[in-house]
Amino acid sequence: MVKATYYGHSTMAIKGKGAELLFDPFITPNKRASHIDVDQLRPDYIFLSHCHGDHVADFSTIQKQSGAKVVAVVETGDWVGKQGVSQDKITAMNVGGTIATSFGKAKMVSALHTNSTPTGEYAGVPVGYVLEFEGKRIYFAGDTALSMEMQLLAGEPLDWAFLPIGGFYTMDTDDAIKAARFIQCKHIIGIHYNTFPVIEIDEEAAIHQFAAAGIALHLLKIGESITL
Repeated sequence: MVKATYYGHSTMAIKGKGAELLFDPFITPNKRASHIDVDQLRPDYIFLSHCHGDHVADFSTIQKQSGAKVVAVVETGDWVGKQGVSQDKITAMNVGGTIATSFGKAKMVSALHTNSTPTGEYAGVPVGYVLEFEGKRIYFAGDTALSMEMQLLAGEPLDWAFLPIGGFYTMDTDDAIKAARFIQCKHIIGIHYNTFPVIEIDEEAAIHQFAAAGIALHLLKIGESITL
């Protein structure tokens, strides 16, 4: 059984029989996630979509306490190394690359956004990931606008996709529906919404909007899990 757990903003965990993954750890600065105990998180892998502060704030703490392997684009990987992570724990790859892992495979794919370190240095391009995880094909889009590149994922096929829906910094619900059609995925888990006032959404309206398009939008409460 593969389970996904939402920790707020874009922070997702995916757990199966052999591995636990954590994406874009941003928990302690998020008031909505104040009930989440970061000290209890022990992922085997941390995947970073980019290096903005609202995606890496808890990265160092969680990596040190877990010894997790870190996957990131090359320049973000350089930043990871400067945070004291040993090179044998870092996979600094680039768009189009695929790696074999303990859980299956992970491919780095394009995202349309910006990317810099929390102190403003260049951190490469933003990315997403397509995972083969214990029999499931899962797309974590990271922070992205709607992009024609997404149509290249239509042939995967994808069982689940994590898409940003909050707008302003990323896609909104209208564009996320188009993205779901581009990637031909019927089960979407929303990320990157409601953390800040500018990305607040009407959750019920969003679910109905997706349903009208024939797509299931799953909006998890912070700390809630779903079986994929």
